[in-house]
Amino acid sequence: MTIHRDLDELERRGIVRKFRGGVSAQPSVVFESNVAYRMKTMIPEKQRIARHAMRYVEPGMSVVLDDSTTALQMVPLIGEAAPVHVATNFHPAIAALREQPGVKLISFGGDYDPHHDSFLGVMCLQSIESIRADATFLSTSAVEGAFAYHQEERVVAFKRAMFTVAAKRYLLIDHTKIGRVALHKLLPLNAFDLVIVDPGAPRSALDALAREDVRFEVAPP
Repeated sequence: MTIHRDLDELERRGIVRKFRGGVSAQPSVVFESNVAYRMKTMIPEKQRIARHAMRYVEPGMSVVLDDSTTALQMVPLIGEAAPVHVATNFHPAIAALREQPGVKLISFGGDYDPHHDSFLGVMCLQSIESIRADATFLSTSAVEGAFAYHQEERVVAFKRAMFTVAAKRYLLIDHTKIGRVALHKLLPLNAFDLVIVDPGAPRSALDALAREDVRFEVAPP
């Protein structure tokens, strides 16, 4: 009973999901993993993707980062492009960017969501829509066929808003997200100026991207 109570509490906090006969921290079609779990997974792959993405950040640019743990890996590197303006709704990124010299930080406010450790909701959308940026760097939880997907409608809304306000749009995905599907369509992959994947992406998946006229690059090892 103690174990069941503990699991119920973890589920209430959004850390795990329970299903018939088991429990998991892995994402599903309707459940995105808690940010604390995502922060500890696929770190080398996310770092490779982030280093490659930094090729597209230059001094004087304005950049939008979403609340993904992949885009978060750009934060320790972004000071190298200073001076630069960075806007985000992700609390860990906000906390780290405020210490970066040469970085002008813009925080998208709104309703704080502990499951994502970020700000969401109507006020967040209004904040995003009030700016125009040179580039936005997004990630998502699932890529299948020619589309990116996400489990939560409210998250889709702010990612689409970040996509819309930028002149250049980059999608950052590690190979574990390829071949997955989630409840809500986010955007077609060929709408992005570039999709950046890690070297673990299977050749068949890359060939499929090419057939769909998706511009992509594989981050070097």
